[in-house]
Amino acid sequence: MAETKNTVKRKADHIRICLTKDVQSHRSPGFEDVYLIHNALPEISLTEIDTSTKIFNHKLSHPIIIAGMTGGTRKAAKINASLAEAAEKLGLGMGVGSQRVALEDPKQEYSFKIVREKAPTIFLIANLGIAQLAKDYGVDEAIKAVEMVEANALAIHLNVLHEAVQVEGQVDFKNVLKKIEEITHSLNVPVIAKETGAGISAEVAKKLEEVGVKGVDVGGVGGTSWAAVEYYRAKEARKKLNQQLSLTFWDWGIPTVISLIETVKSTNLTTIATGGVRNGLDIAKAIALGANVAGIAFPLLKLAVKDSEKTIWKLKCIIEELKIAMFLTGKKS
Repeated sequence: MAETKNTVKRKADHIRICLTKDVQSHRSPGFEDVYLIHNALPEISLTEIDTSTKIFNHKLSHPIIIAGMTGGTRKAAKINASLAEAAEKLGLGMGVGSQRVALEDPKQEYSFKIVREKAPTIFLIANLGIAQLAKDYGVDEAIKAVEMVEANALAIHLNVLHEAVQVEGQVDFKNVLKKIEEITHSLNVPVIAKETGAGISAEVAKKLEEVGVKGVDVGGVGGTSWAAVEYYRAKEARKKLNQQLSLTFWDWGIPTVISLIETVKSTNLTTIATGGVRNGLDIAKAIALGANVAGIAFPLLKLAVKDSEKTIWKLKCIIEELKIAMFLTGKKS
């Protein structure tokens, strides 16, 4: 029970710090170095542009996933509800945050289940952490996570940097690839390997593909830094060593654009581009580089705390930016 309370507090800390502190990477995701070729004679109508796509045979109205952020607290439930309502209305995909807290304490399940209640038709991604797989989680917990939210896929988040600098971090990751392989062969939904801000290299992407992972969320450098979040937590707890470690590794990792190119060029995996995706032009560039869809998290967080309407408005802007980028490059779909 003490461990569950610690997990709940940590989730609350994460939301609070992300909402009140500067936790963004000082490095760019790399989208400013990607130039789309302007077409001065597009010969198409902006109003006829079709942004729909498919991910694992599930249709999306637009190539956008609201990336998994949170769960396990009352505020997290409100955020997830707002995000789910937006995803349902606009035909987007969505992920939930780590479900560890709800597996430890079923009373916290409501903060995750609310997503499917609010969004009965969306492509929904469940979420477990590699740290828990390295410790004692396995196929049973993976199945429970998927069933809890009636998910269409399971993300296994690879947050080794986060764990390494965190006061309570789990740092033994021996034999995790074998655990991932067991899960990919046991679930009836695809497994997605999801980095959380440090990116995925070609070598790691290949290993994941070899053990049956079907998708990769590259989660590169350029967006929210979880080392930054842990810097503030360590500062509040007066843990000077963890504070210094978090500061040193604030910007550690592979920028999103580089990670995306590495993954696309080296595998046949379904690829989600996240990490510093801030607008529709970033999404257009990510897709031009080979991503199937793009994921957005931080720009929606503060809006989702308020209500779904503000979240919907922001997403509509992003969708319109994507359409204009397609129009200016002469791409109808």
